[in-house]
Parts: sequence; C-alpha cells; structure tokens
Amino acid sequence: MKDIILNHRSIRKYKTDKISEETLKLILDAGIRASNTGNMQAYSIIVTQDEAMKNQLLPLHFNQEAVKQAPLILTFCADLNRFTKWCKLRKAKPVYDNFLWFYTASIDAVITAQNCALAAEAEGLGICYMGTTNYTTEKIIDVLKLPKGVIPVTTLTVGYPDETPYLTDRLPQEAVVHYETYNDFSDDAINEIYNEFENSEFVKQLIEENQTENLAQVFTQKRYVKENNIAFSKSLLKVVKKQGFWNQ
Repeated sequence: MKDIILNHRSIRKYKTDKISEETLKLILDAGIRASNTGNMQAYSIIVTQDEAMKNQLLPLHFNQEAVKQAPLILTFCADLNRFTKWCKLRKAKPVYDNFLWFYTASIDAVITAQNCALAAEAEGLGICYMGTTNYTTEKIIDVLKLPKGVIPVTTLTVGYPDETPYLTDRLPQEAVVHYETYNDFSDDAINEIYNEFENSEFVKQLIEENQTENLAQVFTQKRYVKENNIAFSKSLLKVVKKQGFWNQ
C-alpha cells in the first residue's frame, strides 16, 4: 500500500478493458468502510458505466478524454436525504438542513472517494479526480436525478491505464506539516520551499506553454482566475441553497 500511495499518478488515458463486477464491488466496499461522521455515512456514490449516461456527463466535465475513455465513473455526493428520511420514519426530528452538514457530508464523501481510489489502484486500475464536478454541479444534479439534500462533491474516472505519466512533484513536508502550532512562513522560507518545485523541467515547460513569468502566474492568470472563481462560487452557493442546506 505504501508504494501505491507514494507512486500515485492521475491517469487520463484508459484502455477499453472493462472492470469486472467483483473488482467494482471491492472498490465500493472499500469506500463504504471509510471513516465518516457518527457512522451516519452521509454520502452516496453514483456508479456510471452505461455509455449513454457517460455521454450525458461528458460535456459537464468539459469533454475530457478521461471521462469518455474510462469504463467507470464514480460520482461522490454529500447526502442527507437518506438519513433525514430515516429520522422521520423513526419519529426523530432531523436537523441537518444547514451549511454545517453540507460541509460535514462533503468531507465524508471525499474520504470515501479516496478509499475507493486506493482500492482501485491496488487492483491495478488508474484514477483521476474530476474537479469539474464543482463547476457544473447543478447540471450534474439534473443528469443523475439527485433529490433535495444531495449534492455532487467529486468524481473519479476509473480504468486500466493506457499511459504512465510523469510523477508530479509535491512540496516537502516543511511546506505542509506544522508541529503543535502553525508556523507562519517568512519570504525566505517560501522561496526555499518552492525552489525545487519551481525549477523542475516540467514546471519550466508549463510556464513556457502558458507564456507567464512564473508558476504562480499560471495559477492566478490561467488556471483559476478571479472571474471564474467568483462565478463558480455563486453557482455553488445557489445549489447549496436549492438542495436544502441553507436553513438559517
């Protein structure tokens, strides 16, 4: 398992080989065993294998080839619909129609997704997280027929890899690990932490392709620009309210 974790690569090209029912069950069982809040399992997993359904999801993930090629798409949702209905049937008043529980259920859904990802990779499969889930949330809700109380949080494409991509760099422990209290960064510390990261051949190529001065500008000017951040934030907040997670 250590090797699987340390050698993780996002796979965006897949072979046409199908995933067996046995392997799929193992992946889903691994997800279900994930840690979660109060053992409420406030999440749902939508399994997509049908080509017609994949074709409906494809444009919602910006027509990425990974979605088209992968034999399996897993959409992980924050879900208080099921638990709320159970409470009502047991004469217990549910109190989960608020932002705290959208946040809580989202965390549970992501932990579940990572369990599924690790199980899939342990079976020789490749995975890729689709950040586009957060950009087209409302449309994904319509396609997957998600009721009130259910919101898609993240998506995994899963399949047998047809590539061995570059093992992307990660920041050193000093960048992300703090002992006892948060140790804020000086300018010198920031420069030291990012030095190796910024000077890799991959990053240099990325900067050249995006015609920016440095990697930070790739993020702020090309990848995650202010206008999109604001627009998608407003869209997601609208969905959170519409799906019943905004009772103040």
